[in-house]
Amino acid sequence: MTPYDYARSRVGLKETPGPLHNDEIIAMFAKVGHSWVKDDETAWCSAFRGWAEEMAGGKSTRKLDARSWLKWGKPVDISEAIAGDTVIFWRGKPGGWQGHVGFFVRNDGDNIVVLGGNQGNAVSEASYPASRLLGVRRASAKSAAAPENIAATGAGLSIAALAAYGNYWPVVAALCAAVAALIIWKRVKR
Repeated sequence: MTPYDYARSRVGLKETPGPLHNDEIIAMFAKVGHSWVKDDETAWCSAFRGWAEEMAGGKSTRKLDARSWLKWGKPVDISEAIAGDTVIFWRGKPGGWQGHVGFFVRNDGDNIVVLGGNQGNAVSEASYPASRLLGVRRASAKSAAAPENIAATGAGLSIAALAAYGNYWPVVAALCAAVAALIIWKRVKR
């Protein structure tokens, strides 16, 4: 599964109102190195984005700062964004420290539809003004799962999925070698 698939699988996950907390959200903090967080009131959009990345075998920023994702992966123009790219928005003021991060779903006029955590205290799709966009990022070879791990992690082997992981030629070469070995093995076995 891709990070976007993991994120989609959690749509509907919500904070627990009152003094109790959602253990699944707390586990997401721990997955990205913040086991000290014991509540679901702490801003968790970046923890959610990081959890999805690491569940798929990739490397996240491991930070709770949404703007930390501006240094992750490689930049992509919004006109070239595809579902599953990472989008980062400003909150408060453009030059401030606050932000929001999630997965690009689609453009919708002057808005961008985002799949993310802590959107209305839940994992959901929500629209954000395109005027608040700070950046769009796509996994690079450094930030994604190692190409040789794509098959093992179940991320799929479509050309589009491989392209999202950056340099996919080593995977193509490995697949060709595996097919050749299988053909030789079947011929020898006869």
